[in-house]
Amino acid sequence: MPLRQKKKTKKHKDMKNFIVRTITAVFFVAAIVCCFLRPLAMVLLFALVTGLTIWEFTGLVNDRENVSVNRMICTVAGVYFFFAMAGFNSGITSAAVFIPYLVTLIYLMVAELYLKQTDPIHDWAYTMMSQLYIALPFSMINVLAFQSAGNDITYTWHVPLSVFVFLWINDAGAYICGSLLGRHKLFPRISPGKSWEGSIGGGILVIVVASLVPSILGNLDILGNLGILEWIGLGVTIVVFGTWGDLVESLFKRTLGIKDSGNILPGHGGMLDRFDSTLMAFPSAVVYLYTIQML
Repeated sequence: MPLRQKKKTKKHKDMKNFIVRTITAVFFVAAIVCCFLRPLAMVLLFALVTGLTIWEFTGLVNDRENVSVNRMICTVAGVYFFFAMAGFNSGITSAAVFIPYLVTLIYLMVAELYLKQTDPIHDWAYTMMSQLYIALPFSMINVLAFQSAGNDITYTWHVPLSVFVFLWINDAGAYICGSLLGRHKLFPRISPGKSWEGSIGGGILVIVVASLVPSILGNLDILGNLGILEWIGLGVTIVVFGTWGDLVESLFKRTLGIKDSGNILPGHGGMLDRFDSTLMAFPSAVVYLYTIQML
């Protein structure tokens, strides 16, 4: 094939991939934003996301030598934990709702005594990682969405959605600044494409947007009516831990020797590829917000 024809074919392929990525991103953002308008929609969507992500994760680790994780039980357990957190934080259920989940974890530990696997330690480790790395972080959405004031529990979409918005803004800012100014690699061993200039640029853009949030939301009583400094602190927290979440997933893929965690999202890879930043951003947001309330 002539060189000119090769370049034309590559350009056409890149354009097609860009269109696919854009369409997927539009539907993805629309689904996330719309689901937060109703608590039931939010719970159902992220319960599905939790299940799909755990299923993807356990499938990847099961391809490793001497690893045999029970995909079905891990996935069902993670989804159940998400629903349990939603029920508990919304005031629908008592703390007893977590008992079946704890029993399931005990079963997954004890079952290795009878399965006669070559390396049960790996099975235990990956089983618990599916819960700690995926199920627990996603369940923190419920902690942010359902706020208690005395005996009253209210649903608020502003804080959990802001985590996603800050992550999206950070990604966009990091990409633009990194493309234009990127010279110094942030973590070349794990993610050669990331630069300090891009990360700093994305962080500054998030700080600017976070400082505008109080004026946009007005006098809404969200976690004690956060001020400008509190929102900026949340933005910085999301940027730092979201970046670490991205790097952690990159290390995970490099360890497994894969480029994408899956192909469920056209042009964007798998569930872990799409939600990698949130797996650290949401727990860090919970810690940050409840810490400043105690100060």
